Amino acid sequence: MKKLLSTIKFFGILNFGVLLMAIGIYFFKMPNGFATGGVSGIAVILHNLLPFNITTGTYMLVINALLLVLGVIILGKECGALTIYCTMMISLINWGLEFICPMEGITLTNYPLLELVYAILLTGIGSAILFKYKASSGGTDIAALILKKYTSMNVGSALLCTDLLIAAATFIKFGVDGEIILDPQTGLFSLLGLFAKVFVIDDIIDSLNLCKAYTIITTKPDEISRYIMQDIRHGVTTHPAKGAYTGADKTVIITVVRKSESLKLRRKVLEIDPNAFIIITKTSEIMGKGFRDNVN
Repeated sequence: MKKLLSTIKFFGILNFGVLLMAIGIYFFKMPNGFATGGVSGIAVILHNLLPFNITTGTYMLVINALLLVLGVIILGKECGALTIYCTMMISLINWGLEFICPMEGITLTNYPLLELVYAILLTGIGSAILFKYKASSGGTDIAALILKKYTSMNVGSALLCTDLLIAAATFIKFGVDGEIILDPQTGLFSLLGLFAKVFVIDDIIDSLNLCKAYTIITTKPDEISRYIMQDIRHGVTTHPAKGAYTGADKTVIITVVRKSESLKLRRKVLEIDPNAFIIITKTSEIMGKGFRDNVN
């Protein structure tokens, strides 16, 4: 039962991230022609440039399917099942929204900057949730991994180059008669959104991974260590210490807990030893058992 509930929670959070991305793309990016990178950006550009009567959601579905097939062939296991699931779900939700709530030529407000902010926040939070659970929205992530495999570029550089080209393409669009029209407003908004998205995703991932590192100087190490190990279920490291001013023997306890466990630990430590000296620092990069697997 516990495993089932854990699986339900996992897919619930994953689908919440997918839904946020789909809403941000469909209601804010597409109507305004914002292309801050990714397959949604390519789909927006193709919909605006090509004369065919094909919806943006359909372009997304087709491009994502092609990239996923290419990723499985070239990358194998790197193109994981979760990425395939998230990619197709985002495409299907956008495709379905086109029938349920058509937005062709309609924007929610007359303030493009406001809509750009929501486009960045919703897609940024959604992307961060997917990355936290070792998934992604596919698309240009797959293209970047392929580029990395055959060049000396890292994934971040490859992805930025790909998305920059997509964002830059929004400076140009075709008119009714096929003439080329410069659209600096949409282009500048797209570039602004691309750079803002990078910072938003990084900050949100750090926030989601946030933990608290505790350094506790106490005269009651056994009770505090027992509580951390048995109740909170985290490891503890201790070493003896001596107060330079008083000369009293003390013990330094070092441990790391999740943000949600921090307040509970702080209260318990002060309950056990009101004179304990506690140093609490924020951290989002914890390697080791119970947190993130060690990597080379």
